[in-house]
Amino acid sequence: MSKHKHNDEHKEQNPFAQEPENTEELEEAPQDEQSNEQNADASAAQEFETLKNQYVRLAADFDNFRKRQAQERESLLKYGAENTLKLLLPVIDTYNRGKKACDEMDDAAKLRENYEIIFKQLFEAIEKAGLKKIETVGKEFDPNIHEAVMQTPTSEHPDNSIIEELQAGYTLHDRVLRPAMVNVAVSE
Repeated sequence: MSKHKHNDEHKEQNPFAQEPENTEELEEAPQDEQSNEQNADASAAQEFETLKNQYVRLAADFDNFRKRQAQERESLLKYGAENTLKLLLPVIDTYNRGKKACDEMDDAAKLRENYEIIFKQLFEAIEKAGLKKIETVGKEFDPNIHEAVMQTPTSEHPDNSIIEELQAGYTLHDRVLRPAMVNVAVSE
């Protein structure tokens, strides 16, 4: 059966049906859909490649960042005490000069004076590094910074006050390095 004959039969069945003017348009429509699908596939593939490349670059950047952080952390652990040790070098120099001077003197007062100078210089250096002595005698007992190793019943001091320091305690900036060991007054 020819196309025209088929169309004629179709008209007879449905008088309102329109006959396409150009039969080539009918054949091209599926090809346009196919072309659009191919373009969409190509676009999706290109977008996938772009995202994949971005991911690979991001992963490499993160890996490099992680390696740099590990190197910096290692360096900090290895050389973190550098500034503190620089502060202590003059103390070592003073100690060596004092040691030489002690060989030549018999005066105990001069020896004690040299010792006091070295200790003062040492403590100034470590204070610059952030170390501070915890205050104790006369202060109220604080379990966050003090360790009560003795309790003495007394009416001479307020209850829960520190009456004696048995071992000095120290903080580094805001962290307790070692609590102070103290004797605490308790009421009789």
